Amino acid sequence: MFLQALLTATGIFIFLFFTYGVVISLHENEKRAACLLLLFGVILLIPIVLLLTFDFYYGEMAGWVLQGLYLLVPAVLFFPADRKHRSKPPQPVGRIDERDIMFSRQRYIAGTDRYNRYYAENPEKEIADKLFREKPGLLKPGSTYYHPLLFNAADSSFDTVAALRPLVDGVPHEEKLPVKPDEITAFIKKWAKKLGAKDVGVTLLKDYHKYSVVGRGDDFGKPVVLEHKYAIAFTVEMDREMIDTAPQAPAVVETSQQYLEAGKIAVQIAVLIRRLGYEARAHIDGNYRVVCPLVAADAGLGDLGRMGLLITPKLGPRVRIAVVTTNVPLVTDKKIYDPTIEDFCKICKKCAVTCPARAIPFDDPWEINGVKRWQINQEKCYTFWCQVGTDCGKCVSVCPYSHPDNFFHNLIRYGIRRNFLFRQIAVMMDDLFYGKKPRAKVTPKKIKV
Repeated sequence: MFLQALLTATGIFIFLFFTYGVVISLHENEKRAACLLLLFGVILLIPIVLLLTFDFYYGEMAGWVLQGLYLLVPAVLFFPADRKHRSKPPQPVGRIDERDIMFSRQRYIAGTDRYNRYYAENPEKEIADKLFREKPGLLKPGSTYYHPLLFNAADSSFDTVAALRPLVDGVPHEEKLPVKPDEITAFIKKWAKKLGAKDVGVTLLKDYHKYSVVGRGDDFGKPVVLEHKYAIAFTVEMDREMIDTAPQAPAVVETSQQYLEAGKIAVQIAVLIRRLGYEARAHIDGNYRVVCPLVAADAGLGDLGRMGLLITPKLGPRVRIAVVTTNVPLVTDKKIYDPTIEDFCKICKKCAVTCPARAIPFDDPWEINGVKRWQINQEKCYTFWCQVGTDCGKCVSVCPYSHPDNFFHNLIRYGIRRNFLFRQIAVMMDDLFYGKKPRAKVTPKKIKV
């Protein structure tokens, strides 16, 4: 009777778990995953139903073996096991010159002094950059996915971000109000989340966080001087339905919108701090003085993955980041090094496989600025953007970490963090359930015309 009760309870759990998975997958419009979850659930239930329905010879022994397997397999997969101990990696050395990034280089106009000076110093970059200049351009007519309504919607978000730039910095109020570090830190975090931030972290501002030279705007070519002590980093979520259309037009509509949302939050926080009498600068799209992913990683929001983007624990790279630097006294968050992100990226390679521009490396990470990490081919990536007219986002859409933040997917993420064997199986299951090279989804009804 005890064995029957145990098998019955196991059967009910399997039924409820896989039913939940099917419902979640249908809600996410993942019909293939839903069908496979249904099939897996039925396969796992059949032995239990047979043993409880028919009185087989050696049925009790078979029942105990079956029950043991149902308990043993999850126990093995979720057992905290790693193959080797990894020490915390060293901090990067040196600083990035913003003039070298593609968002700066695309602004250099042939025949101007700025263009001539830059490519005289970097002739190898001019050869590569001629390729993207031959393409229609980001959000331009003639590009592969040009859509007059959606492209102008995206541009309207970028224009609104530009309108916020006069507010990113300013003179603090003369009267400096006394604040307690723990109280102001807690308030800023709660307020940021109320305004729409997903996660918020605080770190000491380090030298390698800062660009060395300004590459955009009126201060082009000037050394970056930022004497603030603290940096507040936060993420905002990008809508899964929109990003799953990548590299089509809805994806760039969403990324531009979330650049705007992140910019609004950052500016509000910076203005608040200045009203309290302390210096603060918002770092938003097109007006950065810091490398946001590096700041966010040190603030405990995630780690860099194969595609070079911040991989967050619950949304993967499906976020946008903004930063506020300040000298208001704050309580910093401890960066928790998670080597499982690098481990998972080493075996997954889904972003590299699906990258239309072949800009994401397949190799293991290599040393860059004193730290082993991956680096994409930014010239190939941006040239593809200029061909299709969007900021692509295919790598973000297919990343297994990008699945929605719910119990079903968080359970998978939990297993990935705990067990090296689980990581291997998770990669295979993600390929099976969602495809090694998932197709782009259709435009969501929320914006379809």
